[in-house]
Amino acid sequence: MINEEYNYWLSNIDGIGPRKIELLRNTFGSAKEVFHASRKELIKRIEKTKREEPIRFFNSDIERVVNSRDEEKIHRDFSRLKEQGIQFVTKEDKEYPERLRPVDNAPFALYIKGKLPDNQQKAIAIVGARECTPYGMEITRYLAGALAREGVVILSGMARGIDSYAHIGALKAGGITCAVLGCGIDICYPRENDRLYLEIQKDGAVLSEYAPGIQPLAGNFPMRNRIISGLSDGILVIEAKERSGSLITVDMGLEQGKEIYALPGRITDSLSVGCNNLIKMGAKPITSAKDILEDLFANYKVTPISGNMNSLPSWLQPEEQLVCQCLGMEPLHLEVLCGKTGLPVNQLMEILLKLELQGMIRQPMKNYYVLDKTN
Repeated sequence: MINEEYNYWLSNIDGIGPRKIELLRNTFGSAKEVFHASRKELIKRIEKTKREEPIRFFNSDIERVVNSRDEEKIHRDFSRLKEQGIQFVTKEDKEYPERLRPVDNAPFALYIKGKLPDNQQKAIAIVGARECTPYGMEITRYLAGALAREGVVILSGMARGIDSYAHIGALKAGGITCAVLGCGIDICYPRENDRLYLEIQKDGAVLSEYAPGIQPLAGNFPMRNRIISGLSDGILVIEAKERSGSLITVDMGLEQGKEIYALPGRITDSLSVGCNNLIKMGAKPITSAKDILEDLFANYKVTPISGNMNSLPSWLQPEEQLVCQCLGMEPLHLEVLCGKTGLPVNQLMEILLKLELQGMIRQPMKNYYVLDKTN
C-alpha cells in the first residue's frame, strides 16, 4: 500500500478518533508502522505511551486496529475517492489548513470537494437558527454578500436556515464560501441543498472529517463545529435561541481565541435571546459589514457597496425610488406597501414586477417584498 492508503486506513478505524490517532502516530511514527505492528507490540508500546499521555486506549481499541487490516478493502475504498473527485488531506500534507493545526482535537484527515481558500485569506463563520425569520434570512444574505465582496471567505455548515443563506449571499456576490458537513463528503444534507452543494464547489469547497457514506447523525454536528470555528478569523451569530446549537460553535471559537460577533435583536424575540446574551457577555454587536471588516483589515475604508445599505441607483424612476425607500429587510405585504406609498394597487404591482425583474427587490413569501441588499 502507498502512504496515503495507510493514512486513509488509520483515519477510518471505527471508534478511533483524532486523539487516539495522534497517540498511535506519536508512538509508532507513522500509520504504516501502526499497520504492521503486531498485537503484542501494540499493547506494549501503547501502555508505555499512556503513562505519559492521559488518553484512554483500551484492549478493544487494539482489537479494532488489528481487525481492520484488510489491504484489499483499503485499496478499493481509497481508489473510489479519486473516482468521485474527493481530495484526501491529512496533517502530514502541506494542503492541510494551517488554522486547523493548533485546534484541540483537530481532525487528522479531511475529505474535500472543490478547492480550499488560501491560508492568508480572511474568513468569517456565519451561524444561526435553522428556523430563522425572513429578516434573519435577508440580513444574512446581505452581510455575507458584503463581506464576500471584500474578499472575505464565508464559512458555514450548509444546514437549513442561516447557514444556507450565508452561502447563498456569498455566492450571489461572486465570493468564495466553504461548507463543513456533519456527514460523509458525498452526502448532501439537507437534500434540498443539492444545488447549493454543487455551486459551493465551483470556487470554494465542501469539506468533512467524515469518510464517504457516513450518515448525518446528530452527534456529528457538534464535532464539525470546531472545524467551522477553527478555519475562521471570527464567528458571526445571526438569530439564536437561548440554548441554540450555534452557541456550541461560539464556545469552541472562544477556546480557539476567535472574535465573536452577534446581530442584536428585539428583547421580545426568542430568536434574539442568544445573540443579545452574547453581546452582554462581550460579543461585538453588528449593524453593518463595516463592523467586521474594520477588525479584519487595517485602515479599512468603507466603500458604498459594503458600507451603505440604503443607497439606490440613480436610474430608478421617482415611483420606483419611492417603493424601494419603503422597503428594507423586513418583508412588507403588498397591502401595507400600498398604504405606505399611496400608489394605486395596479400601478404598484407593475412597479414591483419591474423592480423584481431588475433584481432590486425579491419576494421571500408570496405578496411579501424586501429590498435585495445583495444586489
